[in-house]
Amino acid sequence: MIELRHLKTLVTLREHGSLVAAASGLCLTPSALSHQLKELDQYFDTEVVYRRTRPVSFSNVGQRLLKLADEILPQVQIAQADISRILHGQTGRITFSSECHSCFDWLMPLLNVYRQQYPDVDLDFASGFESNPHELLQNGEFDLLITADPIALKGVEYFPVFEYESRLVLSITHPLVRAESITVQELAGETLITYPVDKHRLDIMAKLFIPANIQPKQIRTTELTQMLIQLIASGRGIGALPDWVVNEYEQKGWVTSRRLDCVAPEGLRRTLYAGYRTDEKQKDYFEGFLKQLDRFSKKRNSYYE
Repeated sequence: MIELRHLKTLVTLREHGSLVAAASGLCLTPSALSHQLKELDQYFDTEVVYRRTRPVSFSNVGQRLLKLADEILPQVQIAQADISRILHGQTGRITFSSECHSCFDWLMPLLNVYRQQYPDVDLDFASGFESNPHELLQNGEFDLLITADPIALKGVEYFPVFEYESRLVLSITHPLVRAESITVQELAGETLITYPVDKHRLDIMAKLFIPANIQPKQIRTTELTQMLIQLIASGRGIGALPDWVVNEYEQKGWVTSRRLDCVAPEGLRRTLYAGYRTDEKQKDYFEGFLKQLDRFSKKRNSYYE
């Protein structure tokens, strides 16, 4: 039977040209190397290596075995490297889901950096915005959930990423821009433009309208942040967006924002969390992502302190 060790022996003989040098390269004794060659000679019932020539030469059978070695051994090395990465948690798949439409603004650059460190890890996103994402996370439908509403579930942990302020977004010509203070009753007379998610998952609904038992005049939805901003800028309604989103469009002069101090003096403040199953941390590539998320969190929080 031809074994990988036989193929490695022939390749090493070709490289070194002599039994003594090849034996040293293989960490074998010359007699052990000669024994391997005799095994091949007996198996094929012909001489495979002409050992008396200087350097050693190969019969037609030996030449064919060398061709086989050149084809197989590199593939074996690649497979061994892949298996090593698998066993050491360097390869795998992370599927993300988010309850926050605008989180991709900061998440995508972070993932681009992560890909450079873990090129063998596939990154994917769960389709749509699920109605029960925490339970789906627990059941393994995806691996990491970005949320502002952590729920205590068995086997699930939540990592606080950063705190943000949800700000009231208005057109630059809106009458409320000049108001000293804004009440929930005044906002109730407006059309709320927001993302198409359950109203209990919207900051302004969950922390302002619902506790006051008041509804906005109308709710209009769009999945695209830029379209949402365009609708507000053209006076079609108001919105509430995280500060990191609002800042970009305020700098462009498209809209303006106000603190929702009718919720609290410091405004409507929330914390974003990354939820994941506890046992995922045993995987090196997943722990690597959590460490990168932690570095991002510390850098962002120190910037806003």
